Amino acid sequence: MAKILITGATGTIGVELAKHLINKHELTLVGRDFSDVPEAIKNQATIEKRDLLDPDNWNGLLDGIEYVIQLAGEADQDAGFYDSLLDLNYKIPHNLYDEATRAKDLKRIIVASSIHIVDDYPDGVEVKTTDPIRPANLYGVSKAYLEGLAAYHAYSNGIESIAIRIADYKVSDDELDEEVDEYGMAMYLSKEDMNRLIDGCIEAELKEPFLIVNGVSNNTFTRLSNEEARVNLGYNPQDNAFEKKNIF
Repeated sequence: MAKILITGATGTIGVELAKHLINKHELTLVGRDFSDVPEAIKNQATIEKRDLLDPDNWNGLLDGIEYVIQLAGEADQDAGFYDSLLDLNYKIPHNLYDEATRAKDLKRIIVASSIHIVDDYPDGVEVKTTDPIRPANLYGVSKAYLEGLAAYHAYSNGIESIAIRIADYKVSDDELDEEVDEYGMAMYLSKEDMNRLIDGCIEAELKEPFLIVNGVSNNTFTRLSNEEARVNLGYNPQDNAFEKKNIF
């Protein structure tokens, strides 16, 4: 049983990961409004209501923590730099890694990157983690900063990190759009496969202190390659959007 801290724990992915991990690990959940978090989760986890934009609110937050799942940040792909990206996607990750340099028990940070870091590749291209980044918006650029920050601290300060380029996450198959085309299907990531990927991120032994993996399901065609996650994390996604929607 590991001691895991989840930032952005009140968001969609954060809540679902907390449900998945709560009976296997000791969780600390960080957010500002826990009104939508199930009572069963709140009763089992340590709850920290903190504004992570303030560096002082990080003091002692990582004491005893072994793994951090960093989900806090702006998720709107149309967000502007000064509107929210600067504060939420640049300053908060900086505050995390700054505090991590003083965290004695920390083993690994898992950060939420995004498919938007390579979203400007043409439709139909399967993108590998080794391909050059090609963001189509400033949100994607902010994820390039996040990956660069994680890599810097991994190789300069010995803080092991995994960046997950999360594709089109769906809590339920009911969220699959009836009108979605094959390119939309190629970006599908089920809740169950995301849970499998997180388990791998926690359990795997890494050959290098920094790893980028793609987070996408086992779709007939995938926008992102799963090779890095399969080889390094033992990721074995089970869901396929094309089968769920009977396409091809």
